[in-house]
Amino acid sequence: MHRIFQKIPRVLVIGDLMLDYYLLGECNRISPEAPVQVVDVKKENIVLGGAGNVISNLKALGGDVGVISVVGSDLDGSNIQKELNDKNVRIECIIESKDRKTTRKTRVISAHQQVIRFDFESKSSISFDEEKRLLEVFINCVNDYDIVLLSDYGKGVLTHALTKQIIANVSNQMVLVDPKGNDYSKYKGATLLTPNKKELAEAYGQPIESVEALKRAGWSIKHNFAIECLLVTLSEEGMMLFEEKETKIPTIAKEVFDVTGAGDTVLAAMGFGLASGLSFKEAALFATSAAAVVVGKLGSATATLDEISAYEKYGLKKNITKILDKKTLKKHLDLHVKGKVVFTNGCFDLLHAGHVSYLEKAKALGEVLVVGLNSDESVKRLKGPSRPINCVSDRAKVLAGLEAVDYIVVFEEDTPEALVAYLQPDILAKGADYIGKDVAGKDYVKEVVFIDFLDGRSTTEIIKKAQL
Repeated sequence: MHRIFQKIPRVLVIGDLMLDYYLLGECNRISPEAPVQVVDVKKENIVLGGAGNVISNLKALGGDVGVISVVGSDLDGSNIQKELNDKNVRIECIIESKDRKTTRKTRVISAHQQVIRFDFESKSSISFDEEKRLLEVFINCVNDYDIVLLSDYGKGVLTHALTKQIIANVSNQMVLVDPKGNDYSKYKGATLLTPNKKELAEAYGQPIESVEALKRAGWSIKHNFAIECLLVTLSEEGMMLFEEKETKIPTIAKEVFDVTGAGDTVLAAMGFGLASGLSFKEAALFATSAAAVVVGKLGSATATLDEISAYEKYGLKKNITKILDKKTLKKHLDLHVKGKVVFTNGCFDLLHAGHVSYLEKAKALGEVLVVGLNSDESVKRLKGPSRPINCVSDRAKVLAGLEAVDYIVVFEEDTPEALVAYLQPDILAKGADYIGKDVAGKDYVKEVVFIDFLDGRSTTEIIKKAQL
C-alpha cells in the first residue's frame, strides 16, 4: 500500500453506470465508398465507464466499493453487472429498467488516437418509484461505508430530488460529487464538488478567462451552495482548491496520451484519500498524481497505488510499475500495447549473466517482454525444499531493474500454461534445452522461439560454488 495509507476505505458510489466499448486497429487506407478512413480492427475491449470508471479506479487503488444505480434491461446492463461482479464490487442495488437504454460509448481507436465515438443512451430521469427504491437502499446501507461518491453524468440516475435526499440522509460520511449541468442547487450541502473549469463556468453563468475570474466563480459556488470544499480541475494547469483559502495544485503530468476518464480518477482518488484520513490538500495532491498516471495511458484507465508511488518517484517513464497481477497486465496489453508481445518464464532465483543475455535476446523478438515468474511455492515444488534462495518479491524487484524486461507477473502453477492461455502473447520464448520437449503454452501463441544459453552460467552452479 502507498506510504500514506494505513487502511482500506469503504466507498459507496452512486451514479450513471456506462459501458466503454473500444475497437482498436490500424488505419492504412481511405474507403473507396466515401472519403473516410478504414480501420482494420485488431482488438475489442469492454470496460466500465461513467460511475463504473470511478469504481474501477477505486478498486485499482484497493478500495472496498459498493454501488447503487439504474441500468437498462438489456445486454449492456447485464454486461455492466458482470463486470462489477468480476471486480468483487458490492451491488447494493442496481435496478434493471425496461424504460431505459444502458449507456454505451463506442470508441474507434487507431495509432493511439480516437477516430470517432458513437453513443447509445437514455437521458430521461429515472421514475419516482425508482428514486424511492434507491433512497431506501441508500439509507439502509450508508452506515456500512466511510464516504459517499456521486458520479453525475446527467443520464438521469441522480435526479434533483434523489441527490438532495442522499445528501440530507448521510450521518457522518462525507459526500463527494462530480457534478453535471448548470444547476448546482441539487448538490447543496455536499462536502466536495470536483467540476472542471468549463463546468464551473456553466454553473457560475459567466465565462472564466482569468485567474481572478476563476477565484470569483469558485468562491461564489462554494458559498452559494454551502459546499465545504471545491476542487476545480484545470487540465494541464493543475487544480484550484477552495477551502478556507484557495490553493493552487500544480499538475505533474509530463505527457498526455488521453484525458478520457481523468475526472473519474480525481473523484475516486479524492474519495479514497479523504476516507483514509487525508486532509483536502493532501487528497488533492494524491489525486493529481493519480490523474498524471491515467492521462499517460490510453482510454478510460486506472492508477494503482504502486503506479502512483512510482510516478511520484521516477516520473512518466516509470509511472507504470513493471510488477502487475495478471488481470491488470491483460487489460494493459490489450489497450496500450501495439506490436508483438513476447512471453518467457522462469524462477530467476539468483540472477546472473546467463539470465540477462537470455532476456535481452527474448526482448529482441518483439516490442514488449513479459516475464512469468514462478511463486515461492512453485519453485519449491520444482527445485526442492531448499529453494528459492530469494523470495518472490525480491526476485521480481531484481528483474524489474533490467531494461529488457517490461512486465513481470507471478504465477502459482508449476507451468505457465494457464497464464499464457490468459495473456495470449504473440511469441513464447524458451531456452534451447526445451528443443524436442513439450512446451507448456505452445497452443496459445503464434510462435515458439528457442534461445541459446551462455555456457557455464546457471543458478545451480552458483549455489554449488557458494557452498564450497
